Amino acid sequence: MQKNADDIVVFLIIVSALILALAAFIAIMVYLYRKKQISFFQNLEQIKLDHEKTLMSAQLEMQESTFQHISREIHDNISLSLTLAKLRLNTLNRDDRNEVEEKVTASVTLLTQCINDLSDISKSLNSDIIKQQGLTRALEDEVQRIRDAGMFTLDSWLTGNPIYMDAQKELIIFRVIQEAFNNIIKHAEARHAELSLHYDRERLYIAIDDDGNGFDTRLAREHQKAGLRNMETRVKMLRGTMIISSLPEFGTNLSFTIPID
Repeated sequence: MQKNADDIVVFLIIVSALILALAAFIAIMVYLYRKKQISFFQNLEQIKLDHEKTLMSAQLEMQESTFQHISREIHDNISLSLTLAKLRLNTLNRDDRNEVEEKVTASVTLLTQCINDLSDISKSLNSDIIKQQGLTRALEDEVQRIRDAGMFTLDSWLTGNPIYMDAQKELIIFRVIQEAFNNIIKHAEARHAELSLHYDRERLYIAIDDDGNGFDTRLAREHQKAGLRNMETRVKMLRGTMIISSLPEFGTNLSFTIPID
């Protein structure tokens, strides 16, 4: 009888020990799980903060690039035209009717060109155009604006079924393409350029080619050219990729792959 009682006590002790061990194990697992969960959310929050910092940095770079673009356009085109118009009007010989008519007409032409240039700058920098028209329509207008400038011929193609993305994302893509064409205008001395967009269900593929001067891509990266850096920063912000193919005297090819989701 005593032996049975002792066996029961031992059994109860063992069961209690197992229950305590199991409880301790569960508590440890819950603790580790909670610790891992907290660490996960902390990492997720850090990733969000890093992304926000990257986004802010890219936005600041976009603003700086935009300001530089406005400054160049005003200095190179509008300021020069206004100066010439002022010079013509200041040197009028009021006694020579033919000269007055000629210089006034030339000045009016220059002022009209300034107004058109300002209108083009306004349209190209207006982010609302993306919200109102979407990326593909905005690019059609931008392509036509470049064609009208007459600096080089420009062909464009669109294949696949366009998928409308977030307006901010489409604006960044639009600015990347603008930056690429600004580089062609400023540096390439190209006679012909091409823009192609292809949509599939998951990605947007963009290719921009020109037959201009080309450049050494290795040297360009070493010297951190602002235009290339701006484009790379914006594309990375969209989780996309950018590939540059260029050689001196053999033109340049830029290709971008942008996830749609």
